[in-house]
Amino acid sequence: MKEARVNYFEIPCDAPEKTMDFFEKVFHWTFQRFGDQEYWFAKTGTEGPGINGAISKRRHPNQPITNAISVGDIDEAITLIKKHGGQIKVPKTAIPSMGWLAFFNDPDGNIHGLWQADKSVK
Repeated sequence: MKEARVNYFEIPCDAPEKTMDFFEKVFHWTFQRFGDQEYWFAKTGTEGPGINGAISKRRHPNQPITNAISVGDIDEAITLIKKHGGQIKVPKTAIPSMGWLAFFNDPDGNIHGLWQADKSVK
């Protein structure tokens, strides 16, 4: 099998508008609704590596997601997450020679990874 890479994500939620507002304010994502469905395409940026995905109305109570969001300043991101209704679940953790990792819940309770690349981390 050839290598496989993550190239899309879906964030299921009970309150899509609230979740989109959170990601727009914290990470500057933009959204476009798909027809009349409760499904919005998410554009996460235009520079550097990354993926786009979607926000959708939760279709199953246990419908999960976990993804890693790359940021330039993890401390600033943590501050914004708290300010806009998110909760840090795993604090900023050093990954030696690689960077910083944290996990948070968005306002709808979904868990996400937060990543800052930094090869100088010890």
